[in-house]
Amino acid sequence: MKGKNRIKLTVLILIVAFVGWVLVNGLSLGNYKVIPVKDALNYGLDLTGGVYVVLEAQETEGDPVTDEKINRAIATIRQRIDALGVSEPVIARQGDDRIRISIPDIQDQQEALELIGKTAQLEFITPDEEVVITGAHVVESNAVYQNNSMGVQQAVVSLKLNAEGTEAFAEATQEFLNQVIEIKLDGEVISSPVVGAVISNGEAVIEGMGSIEEAGNLAMLIKAGALPVALDPVEIRTIGPTLGQDSFSKSLLGGLIGIALVLAFMLLYYRAPGFVACIALSIYILLFLLSSAALGYTLTLPGIAGIILSIGMAVDANVIIFERVKEELKLGKSLLAAVDAGFKRGFTTIVDANVTTLIAGVVLFAMGSGSVRGFAVTLMLGIGWSLFTSMFLTKRILKTFINASLINNRKMYGA
Repeated sequence: MKGKNRIKLTVLILIVAFVGWVLVNGLSLGNYKVIPVKDALNYGLDLTGGVYVVLEAQETEGDPVTDEKINRAIATIRQRIDALGVSEPVIARQGDDRIRISIPDIQDQQEALELIGKTAQLEFITPDEEVVITGAHVVESNAVYQNNSMGVQQAVVSLKLNAEGTEAFAEATQEFLNQVIEIKLDGEVISSPVVGAVISNGEAVIEGMGSIEEAGNLAMLIKAGALPVALDPVEIRTIGPTLGQDSFSKSLLGGLIGIALVLAFMLLYYRAPGFVACIALSIYILLFLLSSAALGYTLTLPGIAGIILSIGMAVDANVIIFERVKEELKLGKSLLAAVDAGFKRGFTTIVDANVTTLIAGVVLFAMGSGSVRGFAVTLMLGIGWSLFTSMFLTKRILKTFINASLINNRKMYGA
């Protein structure tokens, strides 16, 4: 019996150590690869740097701001940001006429700001100031290279029109042959080509691009579509990657120091059960990191605060249990009987405290936004694993140690 329990403990400790090593360093086995948890987690802009902007819809006379326009604007902005290749952007409505956007880990922050809020109303204007086609007639737009009349390669935006646009453009190029048809974006002329031939194939190009990158940005804006309402920034915050990395490093260091102090306290004050609590807490941290990575959770500074708080609650649960076990031992009970009674007596108190905090987390998640919700998510996830490790794992591990005759001295329990 003793040998079997010692084997169980050895296997458990080896598994915990192996999983911990894999989470830190990753693992490659043939075609299968496990990436380190730090690479699997997503990080908020307060940890990696990025852009935070609040846009406000501008109401004009005869053109009120509606829910439908705000929702369409959010969808258009999301398409634009997705085209930038950004992971985990946050785009949400704020109030009746505002849109809140967080874009973490973006390289060119100024370019992102310009692309996000640009109305991008594309128009082809004839010499008599009539609008021939708009961005709504474009079904495809791409940045390509094309030789100009001098044989020099230049960046242009290639457009493919729908049936209605093809017909209208063909009529306009026939009517205004050898004349200028201006191409405007948000009322500003970006190209003034002279119509050299009737264009009836539904294709057009926008010249005058300074680079292929500029052409790509314009093609992306046209492809995503124009915003249904003008948006003006009312709040802009940019966080550089260096500042974000510094915040992350300091938060990580503070968290590690805090965990180390907690483990040292448990070990020195509670001795044998404290050692078991250290094992259970290590498993708790591994489970928390694994579940966070699996859920694709975005880690932020408030989220780190939630993690540290939930670790504190996990330790608090162990403190309550071990104090109850000490009381039972002083009544003369055996170690196994004292452990069973201690966990039974502490169960109600621990569940009540955690459920109360869980309810608060649900309220914060439902009513809050942004960083508040990040804090709530980590808090609720931490509470779930805290209950599991403190009420189930700690008890099982402690009883296995006792059955293996490894920590059977009552003095090691403070009795």
